[in-house]
Amino acid sequence: MAFFTRPQSANAAIKIVRPSSGDDDQLRPSRKDSVQRQCRNIMIYGSCKFENKGCAYYHPPARSTRSSVLSIPRAESPSKGLSQSVNAPVFIPKVPAHIKTASTPPPSIATPPPPEPQYHHDNQQQQQPEEYGEYPYPPVGDEEMEMHDINSNNFYADTPYDGYDPSTANPYFASATPFLRQPLNYHLYSSVIPSAFVNSVTDTQFVPPSSELRTLLQSRGEDLHIAPAPGLNLPEELQGYHSLIPLENTNGASERRKFGNWTSTVYRAVNSIDGTVYCLRRIENYRLPHQAAFTAIETWAKLQHSGIVSIHEAFTTHAFGDSSLVVAYAYHPKAQTLFDAHLKSAYGTRGAGGFQPIPERTLWSYIVQLAGTIKRVHDAGHVVRMIDVSKVLVTSKNRVRISSCGIFDVLLYDTPQDTHLLQQDDLTMFGRLLFALCTGNVMASSGGNFQKSLEVMGRLYSPEIKAVALFLVNKGGPHKSIGQLLEMLSSKVAAEMGDALNAADTMENELMGELENARLVRLLCKFNFINERPEFAREPRWSETGDRYIVKLFRDYVFHQVDESGNPSVNLSHVLACLSKLDSGTDERIMLVSRDEQSCLVVSYKDIKACVESSFSELARAGSSTTTASGYR
Repeated sequence: MAFFTRPQSANAAIKIVRPSSGDDDQLRPSRKDSVQRQCRNIMIYGSCKFENKGCAYYHPPARSTRSSVLSIPRAESPSKGLSQSVNAPVFIPKVPAHIKTASTPPPSIATPPPPEPQYHHDNQQQQQPEEYGEYPYPPVGDEEMEMHDINSNNFYADTPYDGYDPSTANPYFASATPFLRQPLNYHLYSSVIPSAFVNSVTDTQFVPPSSELRTLLQSRGEDLHIAPAPGLNLPEELQGYHSLIPLENTNGASERRKFGNWTSTVYRAVNSIDGTVYCLRRIENYRLPHQAAFTAIETWAKLQHSGIVSIHEAFTTHAFGDSSLVVAYAYHPKAQTLFDAHLKSAYGTRGAGGFQPIPERTLWSYIVQLAGTIKRVHDAGHVVRMIDVSKVLVTSKNRVRISSCGIFDVLLYDTPQDTHLLQQDDLTMFGRLLFALCTGNVMASSGGNFQKSLEVMGRLYSPEIKAVALFLVNKGGPHKSIGQLLEMLSSKVAAEMGDALNAADTMENELMGELENARLVRLLCKFNFINERPEFAREPRWSETGDRYIVKLFRDYVFHQVDESGNPSVNLSHVLACLSKLDSGTDERIMLVSRDEQSCLVVSYKDIKACVESSFSELARAGSSTTTASGYR
């Protein structure tokens, strides 16, 4: 009895030849005594729907519930044929190959089907083939299909997705036609981190769950690439910025945001120089008195803090038909103002009853973050001047930043200013903001609403929040400062720091999972650099021999697999497993077969990794030497 044995050397070439007709029966072992290879469908999916329909691979004994369903006898192997694998039996399909062309009319219900072809084989009974369907596999019975679905572990199957209409999700694509949105199989990139290695994989103070974090980041990426809708009547180019999109409603004059005594509009635009998306705040009908007023913007641009929306530049323009002041800020995708995030529902059709109280833990987080930001600004000798529910942005989960800084310094450049008094006004505006967040009313701290707002705050929140709000809105002495407030918040600051460190650990673990993507991408880039380079077609050292030939065969082994019917096998798990083994350089051996199936090589992943590194290093040296030589010319 002859069978395949693994060679002793690390690399061995085995030539596959077709056996003669006289020796065929002697060389081919009997089906009962041969060492058969286990069917890969059993290993991958848990079951094989071709087990009793002609699949010649080995199927382990199943449970009794399944053995009663699968009772069709297997077909015997033919006496002639060439095996595609050395130690695997020959696969003989039950149904002859059919080619379905586009010109073939669909079968009618009233028309009887044509006579079924028959497959004759020597020393076997004639079998009736099954009808041809739309799919490359024969149809499976309902009972067997149900058993296959139960035992299947195929998590990579494409799921049907409904048609996605962009006009319902984004008004800027109202004129676009609906398209079928392709699924993004993010779960294939990295495995879920076990809860034993992460402090919290569910819901933290600043980081959403892992299942929602990737979706959130992807939605931000899509927001950065939104194209402007036609008919906006906006300038095509504005001091190096293009693709302007309004971020506020510009239709009704009553709904337009006021910036002091000036009307303000916010746009999203792309910078032509660096290709970065920025947020442009335009102050309408403003004429700059002195060029020196922009010195305040330069000073604010140097002030970097996690609670401040960074300033890029400022300029004046007549592109809108008037003299406008435009200040460019960093753009945070999917950001909302505090008014839109928490207070907008209270001003809807339901009235004040629509307000949902903010959780106290979230409210303390806002207070600590804003207090730290104000202290950073005051220590630098500046004044915020605009602490309002429409100017504080919620950029991510429970993360707030103060926007529109520096604009009042330009608008009121000629007005005498007392920095100490203006810093006291910052604390008062901070207290009004806290009253508005606690009660859902922007005017909660003014006039006759003050006492009622205190009652609401005492009913919804702890006395500590009420004490902080009263400290901020009351007119204190000349020594009242933001430092005194931080002393009152010492315990809350410690809790906030602990949540921030937990968020950093969670994000670090998420980043570790993404490092796998970079490893595999680098391997794929090396493959594409090495394989089939046309400029080296006549180069003896770069012909497809030696290391380059092994890399090419491994590329075919990973990406050019076919199933038993000859159809391309698109199995992402196989690709990820092979690339991971190659990157680690394991000692596991595989057999690489040439495209003409005349020779094969048995090599290990360690040897293939050495071939890849050697070929890529030689290619990199050739490229660097060419670049150096051209630089001296």
